[in-house]
Amino acid sequence: MTNALKSFSMVYRLYRSRPCLGAPGMFSLSPMKALRRMPWTLSVFLAVAATVAAAPPSPESVLGFRPGADRQLADWTQIVDYFHRLDAASDRVQVEEVGRTTEDRPFLVAVITSERNMARLEEIRRANLRLADPRGLSPEEAERLIAAGKVIVGVNHGIHSDEVAATQTAMETAYALASGDTPEIREILDRTVVVMIPSHNPDGTQRVTEWYRQTLGTPWEGHDPPFLYQKYTGHDNNRDWYMFTQRESRLTLKGLYDPWRPQIVHDLHQMCARAARLFAPPYVDPWEPNVDPALIAAVNGLGTHVAARLTSEGHKGVAVDAIYDAWSPSRAYPHTHGGVRLLTESAEARMATPIEVPFENLEPGIGYDPRVRSWNFPDPWPGGAWSLRDIVDDQGAATRAILGHAARNHEYWLRTFYEVNRRATLRSDPFAFIVPAEQKDPLATAKLLEVLRLGGVEVHRARTPFAIEGQTVAAGSWVVLMAQPYSAFAKSLLERQRYPDIRPFPGAPVQRPYDVTAHTLPLLLGVDVTAVPAPFTADLEPVTQVPVVPGAVSGRGPWLAIGHRTGDLVALGRLLRARVPVRWATAEFADAGRRFPAGTLLVPASARARLLEMARERPPSSSGRRGWASTSPGCRPSTRVGRASCSTSRWAWTIRPSTTATSRPADCVIVTTPSSCRRSRQAQPSPATCPGRCRTSTRAASARKACRN
Repeated sequence: MTNALKSFSMVYRLYRSRPCLGAPGMFSLSPMKALRRMPWTLSVFLAVAATVAAAPPSPESVLGFRPGADRQLADWTQIVDYFHRLDAASDRVQVEEVGRTTEDRPFLVAVITSERNMARLEEIRRANLRLADPRGLSPEEAERLIAAGKVIVGVNHGIHSDEVAATQTAMETAYALASGDTPEIREILDRTVVVMIPSHNPDGTQRVTEWYRQTLGTPWEGHDPPFLYQKYTGHDNNRDWYMFTQRESRLTLKGLYDPWRPQIVHDLHQMCARAARLFAPPYVDPWEPNVDPALIAAVNGLGTHVAARLTSEGHKGVAVDAIYDAWSPSRAYPHTHGGVRLLTESAEARMATPIEVPFENLEPGIGYDPRVRSWNFPDPWPGGAWSLRDIVDDQGAATRAILGHAARNHEYWLRTFYEVNRRATLRSDPFAFIVPAEQKDPLATAKLLEVLRLGGVEVHRARTPFAIEGQTVAAGSWVVLMAQPYSAFAKSLLERQRYPDIRPFPGAPVQRPYDVTAHTLPLLLGVDVTAVPAPFTADLEPVTQVPVVPGAVSGRGPWLAIGHRTGDLVALGRLLRARVPVRWATAEFADAGRRFPAGTLLVPASARARLLEMARERPPSSSGRRGWASTSPGCRPSTRVGRASCSTSRWAWTIRPSTTATSRPADCVIVTTPSSCRRSRQAQPSPATCPGRCRTSTRAASARKACRN
């Protein structure tokens, strides 16, 4: 109705500007009265015009070129404009800006489904969340929800910004769903809800497009830009699903994973030009051992379907069971949250610049040879011209295949989702993980707990001490029970990994891992965590926010000593940004009977006010990113920040905040560098002589893209 009224308003204004079409005296009437007095011929014109006006705009009509055209790329500003136009024109599309990116650009999520589903979207969403956490759900109610439910399919584009095709594909896919009326499109719209992210990295999309345009016609046309296309992580922004360090990762949680809990997520990537034209699962071994077997089978079936459909449609060079594994949760968030991650990798061009790839230049990869026909690569690509349009065609076809499979098998996907999450709530090996209250780095502990909570894991805290196998666990300790929907995520991050020894045949060299071999957060962050195999009894309360003890600075002297724990390193970064001179001890140092290890950071007492300001800050969330503490000389313990042995009044030295009345002594050492090594030219008193000469290092940056995604 809204679109119809918009169309009528537009046509009425058009009608008023053309007196020859109307009856005398009409222009003084209200729009509705005027409509009743219009000639029947004009009414016919109005109906036709309204229909045309309501039609969703094609990408080409908005951009002035078809997505995938040679040497043409839509930038993020144009893509945002297109999706808002599509939203305004179609009752099937709902676009939301869920937040702002690292560089303050809009981060969009587009929900696309049938008009009928759109009218009851919140009901559909809540029903899906009930299947995601089936505790207390009867089998009968579960079956009712499955029968009436819709498959939630996430489609994530533009993850790596130099892989430019996906953001262009997003517009074509959205337009096809918004305007299409084929039986398959109707089935997809009726039985699925598509939650589309047009670009996972809008900052990179804009910057890479600008770089490409600037270099057109130069020797650098189509080459990767000489800057990180994600400000902090560059190419590794898709490896953030076990730490959530980046704003875009958290916006994806906010816009896709948390509100929708998708059964399927399609991640669109590009790979080397000398590889297969497109990869789809099955993945090669190894799989993360905590992924439910039903999900492994589901992604195998879905990926095989994608490959079969594309091959039957004439898309050459489609490979499965090759190159990419499913080992690390850092790249595959859905696998530990009841769904599947369907990765597709398309061979790249030089961004939007076409290339020629001779057949003999194709290179073998793990599990296949692109020059040899095999069971998992049945129709090799013969080589030749390859363009952005080819990539967009392949990616769009793969997305349609995924959506079609989800629609035709909607009960299978919803039942698998329910059963996987139900089994997770029965997990008992181990029974729980304990994170003791007393930790050497409470801020790192808070970060670990925050990661779990961001990943949907329930965390509890002990109100009182309790015993496990004769050992007392202190009050305030954290408990992560395994009988919960996303226990696979918690277990995969808290236990130690043992990467399997994979060899193609006995005596062969070990197959090189595709990516990282471990993702153990306790080891990474230096947090003590213990697995408890047997049930125990404890008085626990759910945690809604992880508290972080604030820091403090005290003591007097010409120097302030800083250790190497989480809060200290954040303070160090801020001090360096403020151009405060920082020195570090290159050797162990003794002072007032205390020995301090090499590496302690020293700053002049003039930085005291800055450190006090930092120490008083409260973290904006339970991120564990801020907080500093110190103790004054005299060895008097402070129950607020902990206890430590102290040096003489010559030094003020810092310790990290503690959640208990006792903590390990802080590391304090003297460090100095010669004046030529210091960034600041300001002379500072030196507590020791420079133990060695300046050392410098350089890091070469390669403009050539590696075959890594």
